[in-house]
Amino acid sequence: MGSYSSMKSNKRTISDLYEAIIGRLVSWAEACPDIRFVAILGSRARTDHPADEWADLDVLIVTQKPQYYVDTAKWTARMGKPLLTFIEPTASGEQEERRVLYEGILDVDYAIFPASKIEQMLDTQSSRLEENVIIFAKAFGRGIRVIVDKDRLADKFRAMISGKETPKLRPPTYEEFIQVVSDFLYHCIWTTKHLMRGELWWALTCLNCHLPSLQLTMIEWRARVTHGENYDTWFRGRFLESWANPEVTTGLRASFAHYDEDDAFTALEASMNLFRQTSMNTAEKLNFQYPLDVDKKISTWIKSELSTRKKIKLRSPDIKNK
Repeated sequence: MGSYSSMKSNKRTISDLYEAIIGRLVSWAEACPDIRFVAILGSRARTDHPADEWADLDVLIVTQKPQYYVDTAKWTARMGKPLLTFIEPTASGEQEERRVLYEGILDVDYAIFPASKIEQMLDTQSSRLEENVIIFAKAFGRGIRVIVDKDRLADKFRAMISGKETPKLRPPTYEEFIQVVSDFLYHCIWTTKHLMRGELWWALTCLNCHLPSLQLTMIEWRARVTHGENYDTWFRGRFLESWANPEVTTGLRASFAHYDEDDAFTALEASMNLFRQTSMNTAEKLNFQYPLDVDKKISTWIKSELSTRKKIKLRSPDIKNK
């Protein structure tokens, strides 16, 4: 299929390789009675932020035998020569997907959906109708390329969302705002305690993973209260560098830590400063009250612990010499 270096130098060649996979996928799916629908999603189906040379191939498969495609990987060889494959949850967490890395470093993500699940989502009497409309609207809105459709599902999807206005993304309630602020500040304390114990790995899983997820929620809220309810913040931080406030991207540079105690405390302080700035800006636009007094108490406590730690480290050589 060609080397990575040769692919990197020729974007059209990479596209051709993925198109070859799609061609084999169509032939295989057409011959499988249980597979009812296959579509390409993501960057290789959209015009806004289209695929570049590093983009993977996102495939949606609707089948009557979903567990078979989760439990076995033999079928993936019909599309190419797999180097590795594994299962992980879909972005929503409700279904499973099989990720495959093919020879040539071609990355294909097969999201496996039960046909019965899709039928439920298309039920206009469903209690989750509005939620399902949003899901389908997002899928078609971002771009979808239908390559196999045995039951005219695409027509049903379009009929469901036709004439319906996609609900606007509402701003957070005060309770939702305080929930995120409280969660963030609490876990700043949590991170500090584990750093003081010397549990660097455990502390960094919070500092570099949990706190950024809360940070992102606040960054998205700030962007939308600044630019409007339907301002596109994509999902899970995609293209953040293009839609977030420049102050945010600048502040994020120091908010992630290396595997080092001193760097962890520096990153924690930077993360808190950015979160405070973003939260206060969001609160001001929503006429909320940011709990600055609580923030100050927590910040003071963390600085006190850091000061204690520095004193202990300074005494450590003397203790060892004795």
